[in-house]
Amino acid sequence: MRAVVQRCGYASVNVNGKIVGEIGKGIMLLVGFSPIDDDKSMDYILDKTVNLRIFTDDDDKMNFSLKDIYGELLIVPNFTLYGDARKGRRPGFSNACPIDKAKMLFENFIKKAEKQDLKKVKSGIFQADMKVELLNDGPVTILLDSDRLF
Repeated sequence: MRAVVQRCGYASVNVNGKIVGEIGKGIMLLVGFSPIDDDKSMDYILDKTVNLRIFTDDDDKMNFSLKDIYGELLIVPNFTLYGDARKGRRPGFSNACPIDKAKMLFENFIKKAEKQDLKKVKSGIFQADMKVELLNDGPVTILLDSDRLF
C-alpha cells in the first residue's frame, strides 16, 4: 500500500459538482493498493498517518500528530500511486491492485480510520472522477509505502 500524506488547512473532494467529502485542519491522504495488500499493510499506513508528528507546537516544531491535535482526515483513493513511468512516456499500472479487491481494501481502510480517535473522517468515492482541493499547509507532504520502499 502506498500513501501520500498532506498536512492541510482544509481539503475537499468534489464529484459531479457536489462535495462528497470535506475536512478542516488535518491530513488529506491519497491511498493506492497493490495486489498483495492486506490488513497488515493498511494497519501500518493508518498507524503511520495518524501518529506522524507533522503538526507544529507553540515553538513551531513538528511535535504533534493528527491524533494529538484531534484533527480531521480525508481519504482519497488514487490507483495512480502505483504508476510506473520508468519506461516510455505513458505510465503503466500493472502493479496496481485489481479493481474489485482495491475497492474492498479502500472500504476497509475507511472503516479502520473511523475507529481512530479523530475529529472527523471523510473520503472520496472509489472509481469516481474526483476534483480534489486542498490548502497544503507548509507544504508538508510525506510519502508512505507499506513495503517500506521509501
